[in-house]
Amino acid sequence: MSTNKIHVYFVPGMAASPAIFDHIQLDPELFTCHFLKWHLPDKKTTLKAYAQQMAHQIKHTDPVLIGVSFGGLVVQEMAKFLKVRKLIIISSVKTYKEMPKRIRLARLTQIHRIFPMSIFENVEFLAKYAMGEKVKNRLKLYQIYLDVRDRRYLHWAINQIVNWKQELPLKNIIHIHGDTDKVFPVNNIKNCITVNNGKHTMIIYRAKWFNEHLPAIILEESDVFS
Repeated sequence: MSTNKIHVYFVPGMAASPAIFDHIQLDPELFTCHFLKWHLPDKKTTLKAYAQQMAHQIKHTDPVLIGVSFGGLVVQEMAKFLKVRKLIIISSVKTYKEMPKRIRLARLTQIHRIFPMSIFENVEFLAKYAMGEKVKNRLKLYQIYLDVRDRRYLHWAINQIVNWKQELPLKNIIHIHGDTDKVFPVNNIKNCITVNNGKHTMIIYRAKWFNEHLPAIILEESDVFS
């Protein structure tokens, strides 16, 4: 067994638990997977400060960071404090310019600040907002996937997404995006690996694609771009 395994750290999407990665299976001979959980931030915690706190959980040198959706924003901020082997975002954005018009409008108007956070305690509403999914037939499943429903966290996370100020993509970032993503429409996305029929929740429902392609992407043997 190799003693030089690659350590891969996964960060889930907004309100999501690491359970969204349950079907991701990387060769244990080559990779060791670590799954980070959300912790409750203070009201005034910046995304930069939060990412620095998350970066303290990285216990290995030259890790691979993989973030989904809001987790994609967080790993980008974490990478500013770490030397990483690979930075991969899934169903996310590289700059605020890739966000949809409704989020950019919220940034201008700050209308999101008047949202009653109690509405997010409804899993169906939270799933539609955070994952672009209607969940009536999979409600119990999404109660597992979306287990962070603290109002303080949700208010904070939404505010960080809306007000994210990154203007230029980080160097060497790898972006994987579904062509049917309703949360971050692919029409706004540049320079990504496109997954056919990939929804915002493809990390869950297209796990086979990731199990087939992630190892090569991490090891720089991927021809997925071609």
